[in-house]
Amino acid sequence: MSGTEFEMFEERQRSNWVRLRTLVTLRWFAVLGQTLALIVAVRIFDLKLETGLAAMTIGASIIVNLFSGFIYPENKRLKEREAFLMLTFDIVQLSVLLFLTGGLNNPFAMLLLAPVTIAATVLHLGSTVLLGTAAIILTSILSQFSLPIVTANGVSLMLPVLFQFGFWLALVIGVVFLGIYARQVTTEMHNMGEALLATQLALSREQKLTDLGGVVAATAHELGTPLATIMLVSGELRAEVAGDPELTEDVNLIHAQAARCREILLSMGRAGKDDRQIQNGPIEALVREAAEPHADRGKSINYHVGPEDISAGKHPIVPRRPEIVHGLRNLIQNAVDFSESSVDVTISWTETELRVQISDDGAGFPASVIGRIGDPFVRRRRTGADTKKRPGYSGMGLGLFIAKTLLERSGARIQFRNAARHIYGHGGAVIEVIWPHSPQSDATGAALGDNEPFQIH
Repeated sequence: MSGTEFEMFEERQRSNWVRLRTLVTLRWFAVLGQTLALIVAVRIFDLKLETGLAAMTIGASIIVNLFSGFIYPENKRLKEREAFLMLTFDIVQLSVLLFLTGGLNNPFAMLLLAPVTIAATVLHLGSTVLLGTAAIILTSILSQFSLPIVTANGVSLMLPVLFQFGFWLALVIGVVFLGIYARQVTTEMHNMGEALLATQLALSREQKLTDLGGVVAATAHELGTPLATIMLVSGELRAEVAGDPELTEDVNLIHAQAARCREILLSMGRAGKDDRQIQNGPIEALVREAAEPHADRGKSINYHVGPEDISAGKHPIVPRRPEIVHGLRNLIQNAVDFSESSVDVTISWTETELRVQISDDGAGFPASVIGRIGDPFVRRRRTGADTKKRPGYSGMGLGLFIAKTLLERSGARIQFRNAARHIYGHGGAVIEVIWPHSPQSDATGAALGDNEPFQIH
């Protein structure tokens, strides 16, 4: 999924994140709070307010809630237009109630921030901006026009002008800040969820391919004997029917097709499902397997293999786990995509660490995103050269996120940096995958395990 497609998908789905029941429940709490505040102000503090109009304003929320409950089921997911209208009603109803009860002299004016915050999490960007603008306009109107709060002695309760201006400015800043903050956090959470889902799908696909290879290999092994028998019998029949051209042609066809079936099964079965020699292998073989799909893309992949010191021991034996293969494959693909002509893969180990370093001779990681590499959906402005080089690349960082997540599951830590030109002879990106000795410590011993006895029947 490209960056543009993901954004369109996100915008289509965002308004479906909230249920009608959620907003209705929140509105019932608002009605209860508004009613209690009005009763306390009139009965306990003996304030003179437009009680009738305020009660009618609160009643409007009750009518809308009852209407929504009768018309729609409780589990209904709101569409964009429906959610926008409901939140617009909430902010207008609250503004009218504040107008009747002192405007910005009423400390409950801060509740105007609630509908905007909710909108930032469930509405499209355009609708959120529109609702935020409406909130700022209504707040500005309330700062200038409202019915006063009058005490029993006839004194109007009003904040000093400077305090009113500060309260208005705080509300405007709150609308902008909370709207941006809530939207950013919600979007990042959604992006992370999508990225984790993509990681799980990638791992599941790699696991299915591994299992399929084992099944095919086992099938090739089991069918080997009957196919050999068919080839042997067809060879004997060929000698017996040598005088009949038609039968000879048929027998030759049977022999050729049996041989073809045997070759196909053998070529398809690269690894037996229970073959310990293939389940574990040298780290170099694993890395070469991961890089194999990108070997013929016009870029040279150079391998450098060896221990970092004499005491490091023999070549590490590692498990052929799908997440390791897929993770390394994504990293090598990224290097090949952005390299100019070559990619260097260095495999080294010590007594305590196993290191796979992938470097290319490209332009390296952009300085603006190098600190965030490995997070999903890292976006940056693309240049014309980038677009020409990788026309299908959207800069979302999903591939690197998947690779990082899968390799970290195997116990590795990943480091991203740019190469120093005077050290490597060229610039470019460098990615290091480091395991504590090996991805799986129990795989560093004998790859075949103990010999197991068998019986001849």
